Amino acid sequence: VHAVGKASSQPSQFIDITHGNPKHPLVVLVGKGVTFDTGGLDLKPLSAMKLMKKDMGGAAIVLGLTQLLIEEKLPIRIRTLIPAVENMVGGNAFRPQDIVPTRKGLTIEIGSPDAEGRIILADALAEGDSSNPALMIDIATLTGACVVALGPHIFGVMGNDEELRTAITEAADRADEPSWPLPLPTALRAGLDSPTADIAHKGDRMGGALTAGLFLQEFAKDADGEQIPWAHLDIAGPSFNEGGATGHLPKGGTGVAVGTLLEHLANLA
Repeated sequence: VHAVGKASSQPSQFIDITHGNPKHPLVVLVGKGVTFDTGGLDLKPLSAMKLMKKDMGGAAIVLGLTQLLIEEKLPIRIRTLIPAVENMVGGNAFRPQDIVPTRKGLTIEIGSPDAEGRIILADALAEGDSSNPALMIDIATLTGACVVALGPHIFGVMGNDEELRTAITEAADRADEPSWPLPLPTALRAGLDSPTADIAHKGDRMGGALTAGLFLQEFAKDADGEQIPWAHLDIAGPSFNEGGATGHLPKGGTGVAVGTLLEHLANLA
């Protein structure tokens, strides 16, 4: 989180909200909170940068969802984690091929400074692991590759638990929020091997949304290396609607997946 945000005049923040009865099962929600994304030293062109205030869509969604879960008084305990940064350009900006330490202890070799979201999510997922949750879900405007694959109206669902992934896509159907399950192919994991760090943070552009998910999966493990039930929602397409209202998406910030996750967690509870 520090590495990504250190070139901004606005200090990075790590928001940590916990609510509920400690006797109830713990659900960790993680939201990507890049309040503006210039692309850093991999500077975006204006056409790609002009809407980058939307890069905190995941953070906004988990905040809204947290408020609803509190109001609904569901028998679950919530821990909401939001790494909040600006990805700016400066003499102290992080660079390609930098080696960045993480909260989990793994080192990351930086590929593109414009793929900053997965770096800050790595720290948040690692912190979430420390709570030993029953379930962990992250929501992020993560990859253009997911928009290429699914278009602007559908979000992708990945994870290490097929039953969880299916349950979320079924909840999305009930909430009338189109989603699609995506795999995490082990054959692509080799693309994240690094000669200088524990893991490279960006693989080949082919299957880019999937390699981003594979990267995050490495940080959704407990202290013994066992996977915590975890799902990743890539909402890069439907999180923000630049034009007029389209079907289930209002104009502007859409709040997509709030309905899906409220439906899923209420059903689970």
